[in-house]
Amino acid sequence: MSATARSRIKKLRELIERHNHRYYVLDDPEIPDVEYDHLLRELQDLESHHPDLITPSSPTQRVGARPLEKFLEARHELPMLSLDNAFSEAELRAFDQRTCDRLGIEQAEYVVEPKLDGLAVSLLYEQGELVRAATRGDGTTGEDITQNARTIDSIPLRLIGTGWPEKLEVRGEVFMPRVGFERLNARARKKGEKTFANPRNAAAGSLRQLDPQVTATRPLAIYCYAVGLSSDVLSAEHYGVLQKLKRWGLRVSPLVKRVSGVDACLQYYQDIGSQRATLSYDIDGVVYKINQLEQQKILGFVARAPRWAIAHKFPAEEALTVLTDVEFQVGRTGALTPVARLEPVEVGGVTVSNATLHNMDEVKRKDVRIGDTVIVRRAGDVIPEVVSAVLAKRPESVRKIKMPMYCPVCGSVVLRLEGEAAARCTGGLFCSAQRKEAIKHFVSRRALDIEGLGEKLVDQLVDNGLVEHVDDLYKLSREQLAGLERMAEKSASNLMQALEDSKTTTLARFVYALGIREVGEATARSLALHFGSLQAISAANEEALLEVSDIGPIVAAHLQAFFQEPHNREIIQNLQKAGVKWEESLPDRKQILPLQGKTFVLTGTLSGIKRDEAKARLQALGAKVSGSVSKKTTAVIAGEKAGSKLTKAEKLGVDILDEPALMELINGE
Repeated sequence: MSATARSRIKKLRELIERHNHRYYVLDDPEIPDVEYDHLLRELQDLESHHPDLITPSSPTQRVGARPLEKFLEARHELPMLSLDNAFSEAELRAFDQRTCDRLGIEQAEYVVEPKLDGLAVSLLYEQGELVRAATRGDGTTGEDITQNARTIDSIPLRLIGTGWPEKLEVRGEVFMPRVGFERLNARARKKGEKTFANPRNAAAGSLRQLDPQVTATRPLAIYCYAVGLSSDVLSAEHYGVLQKLKRWGLRVSPLVKRVSGVDACLQYYQDIGSQRATLSYDIDGVVYKINQLEQQKILGFVARAPRWAIAHKFPAEEALTVLTDVEFQVGRTGALTPVARLEPVEVGGVTVSNATLHNMDEVKRKDVRIGDTVIVRRAGDVIPEVVSAVLAKRPESVRKIKMPMYCPVCGSVVLRLEGEAAARCTGGLFCSAQRKEAIKHFVSRRALDIEGLGEKLVDQLVDNGLVEHVDDLYKLSREQLAGLERMAEKSASNLMQALEDSKTTTLARFVYALGIREVGEATARSLALHFGSLQAISAANEEALLEVSDIGPIVAAHLQAFFQEPHNREIIQNLQKAGVKWEESLPDRKQILPLQGKTFVLTGTLSGIKRDEAKARLQALGAKVSGSVSKKTTAVIAGEKAGSKLTKAEKLGVDILDEPALMELINGE
């Protein structure tokens, strides 16, 4: 049995190592995650029954070491030197000229790659197995971070393939991808913990945790860029060395290139700079290295840097300046965003005088105040943001930032509900900052359904001053419409008729068309059924609103705030004066509809009924129709070519109905 187990364990390790390499290094997985998990669990189970067969390089042994009291020193057998920097084209050309002069050549061949903004590490492999990992430290001595490095999936515990030397020291940069950084900070904010200022700090902090269990939860990755020590000669070229590292399972940047001449280097710098904002990780420049290793030896070193390599830095993405004031901008959905007014400063090659503070939760968390010296960050084309205040430079005259009580655009009350990050203007129909979105929603198919009044035409009407609020739509003339771009007499006549037709609607559609936050079609329909009239809805207090089946405290608060705003009530009155009308009825609060309290999800193509019609008929019977599947879903109605929603329903054990079953349901059979 032991021989059988030994054979199976060996096979499983090879399979898992292969799939780790394809997933973390090549970014080309062969099997789904669930299949990988099965393999790993089988290996864990076998090793638990045969502990004598466990080896340090087994995929199951990445995490498990006890927390350290402190890091031990790790002395580098060959120093890990830093690079000199070039900050301009002229400085790079001067470097290239010196290099060519020393080598007695007209044009040098370089290996070029992005300069990662992370933490340099050394990985020592003996007989193909990872035996030590260390930080760069002062270049001569670093910290032993072996247990933490073992938790990083893109660092192989054992080299793959053949031909690697008995002793191989690989150098690389550990970094944190941007998506992982955002998720890490989001989790920290949710727990009320301190967040990291940027991905580099997050990577460094994660790699230097005394408890490897903590490091294992952090989304770290690595790109290898050089070999320090090797017991064998690997290649005559630096580029050839990198290709061998890739064959042995080590991750090398796919953006590495071999180029000739300084002009090609500068072109690469421009190309990478244009991709910078779209990369999944932070970079702060480009590194150029002489490709021929013999030429590297000839050039040698000066002080603490090689003469055969240089880093061409991008303009700094962070800078210090003073926050002089804060203004609040109102977005298209009514959200108020605090915007910092700054003493102008150059960041990332651009003069910055404004930066976002996101929301008041962020202002409070960062403890930023007017008058503070602040760190401003600009990554690529992203809007500049205030990262933090420099408390050591805080003067006594600083002022706290306060959210205004009234909208700075229209004067309506500003509302911020408990549990929501954003504060919002309540003048949804009136506020000019929100007018385009309010109008587009009002005329949409599921609202007043004004055919021919699309987004571009709404933009024209507002930009030309013909429509300020939704009630102005019904004041338009045929002549005004015909004078607009891409509008002729016939189109204008058709739109005038569509406006006239839209005046007759239903209470549910009208309530939905008002664009009250969190009030969708189903909620609008429930309000109409429960109260019977717009006057009753607008006058309802929180207690009365909470009697409606799918309304909670947050929706109730939004409804009350909307109808309490005089500007909104005035526009509703103007709409009614223009002829917009609907049938009202006595409230039917005791009626229990057949599908009340049930939630359905529609997916796939239905042949005998349109999706919108099916949705409307289900809602008319009291059902809620959702766009996503959860454990609370009553059933998924699956037509032809149903996709991921059907798969999720099967996984969760949710009932699945076909089209005939749907028809029986809505016909009451």
